[in-house]
Amino acid sequence: MATVEVSFPGGVQVAARVGDFDILTDQPLEDGGEGAAPSPYDLFLSSVATCAGFYALRFCQQRQLATEGLAIELDIDRHPDTRRLERIRMKLSLPTDFPEKYQRAILRSMDQCSVKKALSDPPEIELSVG
Repeated sequence: MATVEVSFPGGVQVAARVGDFDILTDQPLEDGGEGAAPSPYDLFLSSVATCAGFYALRFCQQRQLATEGLAIELDIDRHPDTRRLERIRMKLSLPTDFPEKYQRAILRSMDQCSVKKALSDPPEIELSVG
């Protein structure tokens, strides 16, 4: 796993360098940003969906099943007062000829997502100054 290095390019943008990749985040206009990049929270939700998507894709590839039309839609529920994330719902759309016998199995495959597992048993986050 690569080290994540964070920098602050200006305004309220925050950038992360992960290996050879640069990831820019920003805040929406209404939160003082320029809306030039996804917010860190949107990237968090995207990482959950793309991780599950990887497992769905690999499930199909390993069985030589078509992937055209394979898609995931993610929606969330937040507490109305605290805005705390309460539920993440992912809806998997399958290719039109996807075998019914694999429907439960592909969902079990998506359940192996390491990002989802990290949320289920969250790590301790340690902060320091140095």
